[in-house]
Amino acid sequence: MISALNRLVDLVEEQLTGELDVARLASGAGTTEYHLRRMFSSLAGMPLSEYVRRRRMTRAAADVVRETDDLLTIAVRHGYGSTEAFGRAFRSVHGAGPSEVRRNGGPLRTQPHLRFRLTVEGTLPMDTRIVERPAFRLAGHATRVPLIHEGVNPHIQQHIASIPAAEHGRLKALGDTEPAGLLQVTDDSAPDAAEGTELTYLHGVALAARTEVPDDLDTIEVAAGRWAVFRTSGPHPEALQTAWAATATEWFPSNPWRLRPGPSIVAVLDRAPDFSTATCELWMPVEPTGT
Repeated sequence: MISALNRLVDLVEEQLTGELDVARLASGAGTTEYHLRRMFSSLAGMPLSEYVRRRRMTRAAADVVRETDDLLTIAVRHGYGSTEAFGRAFRSVHGAGPSEVRRNGGPLRTQPHLRFRLTVEGTLPMDTRIVERPAFRLAGHATRVPLIHEGVNPHIQQHIASIPAAEHGRLKALGDTEPAGLLQVTDDSAPDAAEGTELTYLHGVALAARTEVPDDLDTIEVAAGRWAVFRTSGPHPEALQTAWAATATEWFPSNPWRLRPGPSIVAVLDRAPDFSTATCELWMPVEPTGT
């Protein structure tokens, strides 16, 4: 996986003004575009699309400062059809437009060329099991929320708080299959989504495929397949978010599994009354590598 990610970084440098064929690279590395993008985002701390934009604007800034070519020529060279589109992308990275930077020599924000290196991790064992599940559905109350990588997501908190206590009891009574109990489900998130990108959040339960769903509930259909289930315990949500990050840095690189498209599910098994600590299970859809 490390070599595939570094080849991806090299490909970015070769194709900064064109389209990246990530699917072809992933196939040659024996993985999928979905998994490669998810691993890049998790390890680099930014989506691949954001890294490409930053590198493109780093190169463009050098041309703006040192060359006498007009800005339209530079914009076209870097893959933009107009100075307006180029200017917006340039400002989003550097905080100033190309004309201002050409006049003043800055400000400039450089994105260094990434390299991924193997480091020794894994000092703490991860409590994991692989589960094969038939198709099932998730039912509950869904909303759209922005993606937040660290800390409590206030939009999710607000959504949960808006559900009456009696409704929580009704949902728990409806659940009839694994994952058990009330579930926190995220879906419709791109594999390299940036923080702030909207995704679907559902607060609900898992139902067998043939179970009838009440008309007032939202549903997510889940395909049959395998799941990696990670058990976490400790301060909430910190312990859960740490485990989520460790799946990318430790578990996937050292195990013959990769992510497949599908929702991510958190089952809260036990918690303190104020939710300051909790024991949870993180369910992630996976498939064997090489399939």
